[in-house]
Amino acid sequence: MATIKEKLNDLRALQDMNKDTDCLKAAESRDKIIIRTSIIGIVANIFLAAFKAVVGLMSSSIAILLDAVNNLSDATSSIITIIGTKLAGKEPDKKHPFGYGRIEYLSAMVIALIVLYAGVTSFEESVKKIIHPDTPEYGVPALIIVAVAVVVKIVLGRFVKTTGERVNSDSLINSGEDATLDSIISASTLAAAGIYIFTGISLESWLGAIISLIIIKSAIEMLKDTLSQLLGERGDFALSQEIKKTVRDFPGVSGAYDLVLNNYGPDSYNGSIHIEVPDSYSADQLDPLIRAITMEVYKKHNVILTAIGVYSMNTKDPEAIAAREKVSKIVTSHDYILQMHAFYLDKVNKVIRFDMVISFAAPDRRATYLHICEDIKKEYPDYTIEAAMDTDFSEQ
Repeated sequence: MATIKEKLNDLRALQDMNKDTDCLKAAESRDKIIIRTSIIGIVANIFLAAFKAVVGLMSSSIAILLDAVNNLSDATSSIITIIGTKLAGKEPDKKHPFGYGRIEYLSAMVIALIVLYAGVTSFEESVKKIIHPDTPEYGVPALIIVAVAVVVKIVLGRFVKTTGERVNSDSLINSGEDATLDSIISASTLAAAGIYIFTGISLESWLGAIISLIIIKSAIEMLKDTLSQLLGERGDFALSQEIKKTVRDFPGVSGAYDLVLNNYGPDSYNGSIHIEVPDSYSADQLDPLIRAITMEVYKKHNVILTAIGVYSMNTKDPEAIAAREKVSKIVTSHDYILQMHAFYLDKVNKVIRFDMVISFAAPDRRATYLHICEDIKKEYPDYTIEAAMDTDFSEQ
């Protein structure tokens, strides 16, 4: 196994080489993919909107006209996605040292608001048509155009959403979901036309109202997701587990805890973590270890660790080691305990300190904490118990 010093030297060279090339190239490639996909969406939606508007006016079909308006809103969404991607790619500066990545969340929110507005206005128009109905006039060319539009929107929606998931772009995902919804709307319009042709019953306005409600519901869900990201969600569980494993793989590190990931845009994280090391480690051993961990995590996961705290673990005193096992059994015997770490027994000052992670599922986390402290105090009445109620920010 490579020593910490060897790892550190290798990683320094790799970071200097990769930081300015591979990571930047990946960011540039992602932006280009988002912009190229958005341009495809703009062109496709403008053509579809133009065709549907002509068909809708010729046939006096409110459903087809609303469908055309939806295509225009989709084109607008794609333009906003491009603008958001460009702005989010700006370099960090003095005022925003963590960059502008969160602008992508704002652009996704604007897209959701546009979809919501389209849904509300189309519902209003549909209600007017229910009260004052017009008789639609369908022709074969009109129905063929709508049928082609259904196929185009299905393909476009799938392409945009899949691309969005691949490059982790909420704006593209929202646009793709909206396009898929539009394909359902167009298919419903065809169904209404078929019913009218064969039965003479016009369901245009009612269909428009139902479609509008579906659009409104979809927009509200988009808004909820985007607002949740802006407020700050817990770090991705899988990523958190991978980072902890990377840290634990270093020689001398017996545990990795308290990982906090701060998100500053899609795939843009920095954070902090605590490591547990033997109490025999000195500063000249810890410094290269911490630097090597920082660079390894950056290299493997593209996450910048801005701070690495240190927990000292008893390794010299058998009595302290036995106490750790005993206290661990007491703590983990209680429900809703996810983990105990950072244990240290100070015999000189008569102090036992440790952290315990209590699940958010506990009915009363504070009560659980106090109960555990009381149980440990009974076993070690001569010691001061310094227990911290900790949180796992990546808890599932």
